[in-house]
Amino acid sequence: MAPTFFTFLPLLVPLLSSVALSQEIAPRVVYANDFIDPDFILAGNFGPYTQRAQASIISWAEASALDGPWSVMNKTIEPPSGDRHDYLSWAPYTWPNCTGIPNADKLTPQQIWTTCPYITKDGQFNPDRLLVNDTGHFGAMAETVLYNTIAWTLNTTQKETYESTAVRFLRTWFLDPETAMNPNLNYAQMIRGPNSTIGAHTGVLDLKCMAKVASAVLMLRKGGSKAWTSDLDSKMISWSAKQANWLETADIALQERATGNNHGTYYFNQLASLKLITNDVKGALNTTNAYFNGIYMNQIVAGGEQPEEASRTHPYHYRNYNLAAMFVNARISAYASGSKDIYSKPTKQGATIHDAVNLAMAQSPAKTDEENYLPEMYPNVASAASIYGDADGKYLAFMKSTFGPDYISQPFILWNAPFASGEASGQISSTASTGASKPTTSNHVSSAFSPSTDSMNTFLVTLSVFLLSYLF
Repeated sequence: MAPTFFTFLPLLVPLLSSVALSQEIAPRVVYANDFIDPDFILAGNFGPYTQRAQASIISWAEASALDGPWSVMNKTIEPPSGDRHDYLSWAPYTWPNCTGIPNADKLTPQQIWTTCPYITKDGQFNPDRLLVNDTGHFGAMAETVLYNTIAWTLNTTQKETYESTAVRFLRTWFLDPETAMNPNLNYAQMIRGPNSTIGAHTGVLDLKCMAKVASAVLMLRKGGSKAWTSDLDSKMISWSAKQANWLETADIALQERATGNNHGTYYFNQLASLKLITNDVKGALNTTNAYFNGIYMNQIVAGGEQPEEASRTHPYHYRNYNLAAMFVNARISAYASGSKDIYSKPTKQGATIHDAVNLAMAQSPAKTDEENYLPEMYPNVASAASIYGDADGKYLAFMKSTFGPDYISQPFILWNAPFASGEASGQISSTASTGASKPTTSNHVSSAFSPSTDSMNTFLVTLSVFLLSYLF
């Protein structure tokens, strides 16, 4: 008997449901930085409008974990110390100038690195910087640890897998003797050339995502993770205390602390985050106070402009990049103090972070050929809406008009309540439930929910199309 539509119907329903589910999930992106209040996540009081954001978090947790774990030991090029446990990176905007160097055209890349002087070309990435990618690996580790930790808190059927992944990746980067990073940035963003022996103060920026790590560690600690043992927690506290001490004493670190642009802002992100990991909440608050009473006072002028960032070759990017770091310092301050007053802190010219967001949002990325940087605005808009409110709906309107309807699937929707709380589009449709009942009474995604990876989604689409074409 020849197969009919009804022969394949039992196969098509779950396949097409999985395809529909894949459309509920946001493509993976990397946010510049964020600190997420662990108490808010652990409380789990999420509105149903966050279901798609939760689905994206789980999907991103699974997809990002496929590439890890990461370690400073993965690099093949040694730092000047000869110890691969030391973090190493090359200044991203520096290029060799071999003018006047004998036989320059015959030099190997390795000879160029040590023979030719290097010059800075602002905003122009040297692609060979990725030959040493401790920077990218740290960022990937921080992202994966954060999303797997949040996925663990969501009580899905795979929660132990997410918990195990987060803990394993933390151990690999920070704690296991064979793979751990030494707590210093002595060789970060080195400017290559003759007699290059130490990193640049700009290299402190490389560990800016320590705020994501701190968010995850605090969730594991306060959430009672069985995999995150007291021994591991003690070792993480010890590592973080040593890194914090380096930030507070090393010459190049103190140079970065005094920098008035985004580099300085991110310095305080990192130090305050480390203080939280060490349970030094007062120290974290003192750190953010030092920022808001220090370099912050000159970072925003009347009207909301950030002159240090606006003068760069990519002003749209740098405005938002610094805003992300400002929000992290403010979020840590609010978490450590229990007060939200810091969000209204004015600079010397009477401007606030709120003013800076509004001005940045009014800029056209096309004016400076920066359309690709538009997504950097979205987390800042969501943060502003959640903190300052959106009574006139301008932030929601901006998100819908520039991002489109899929903004509601972005993970930042989860921790920026009450932004978008009235949006029914955030709920997962019944056709995307993969056999589980639609979570109408729960604020969490269904415990049976487990999103497919990108490759599986592609397979499901292809197979569904094949079966349909066979039948019709």
